[in-house]
Amino acid sequence: MQSQEINLSSPQQSLMAKEAREASSRIAEQLEKNRTLIEKLAEQISVQNPHSVMIVGRGSSDHAGVFAKYLIEIEAGIPTYAAAPSVTTIYNRSLNLQGTLAIVISQSGRSPDILEQARQTKASGAYCIALLNDETAPLADIVDFVIPLSVGKEKSVAATKSYLATLSAILQLVAYWQKNDELISAVNGIPDALQKAVEGEAQLTFEYLDQVKNLVVLGRGLGYAVSKEIALKLKEVCAIHAEAFSSAEFLHGPVTLVEDSLKVIDVKVEDESSAVHDEQIAEIKNRGGNLAHLHQVTQGLHPRIAPLAVLQRFYLDIEKIAVERGLNPDQPGGLKKITETL
Repeated sequence: MQSQEINLSSPQQSLMAKEAREASSRIAEQLEKNRTLIEKLAEQISVQNPHSVMIVGRGSSDHAGVFAKYLIEIEAGIPTYAAAPSVTTIYNRSLNLQGTLAIVISQSGRSPDILEQARQTKASGAYCIALLNDETAPLADIVDFVIPLSVGKEKSVAATKSYLATLSAILQLVAYWQKNDELISAVNGIPDALQKAVEGEAQLTFEYLDQVKNLVVLGRGLGYAVSKEIALKLKEVCAIHAEAFSSAEFLHGPVTLVEDSLKVIDVKVEDESSAVHDEQIAEIKNRGGNLAHLHQVTQGLHPRIAPLAVLQRFYLDIEKIAVERGLNPDQPGGLKKITETL
């Protein structure tokens, strides 16, 4: 279903654009507000000494979980995986989660399947924390600890500031958990990095996406994690079928699609993966891929916060493109803020 049309003659800024532009200031407030709370939680997790981490989330929250997986495994060396809510809600099975840290990610904290998964996860022995924007939500009463996202009410169906705030909260938690002073300093620089991305030039254009119905989004490591969110937003606000792949995984079969001059969005983060990612993108270009390049705008960013800058710029670009396509980015067709599934 197509998104609802928007009045292009109206000068009013969309909620999606407004909320995306708020991210830097909201996250500055979040990081300051949560510092003592995060320090306390980090000490508690160190005492718990979890042998694994399970992420619970749907949609954009699930994609934030992919970011958390890469970050925790890179920085803490602890196996991290995504929960399958249907194991609990449909198949009525429980897991042995003793010694597991469970991170429940939910902007609203009200989706029935997430609430049930959180209940069962805690009952199965996990230490449960929630990353939550609405602190009055029922999820807060289920888990052991809440990390507030503190970005204010998000009215646009397409999440932007809440997603970026989820990543900043995960980064702050891991930085203090691992007592990594360099990463702590980098996390404090997130608001400035996001603001510079807002002020940067557009990277994705209407012309590139004009008449496009299918494309792929490629990244590597933490870049792949945000590629999943980029693909979701292309579907949600522009009605474009987009799929995210690791650039390495894409060469194991799906690369045959490039023979049809497939549009490919390259998501590049300047971290340990960038050299091999560049090689894989060069291979796709040599095969005839039609590439658009998204990068972190500002050079010299710490590699763990760079993906947030890429995403910040993308949110503004895709909102503008949606409007230019005659779509309403605030009201994607068939979607609502809280999705009820089992």
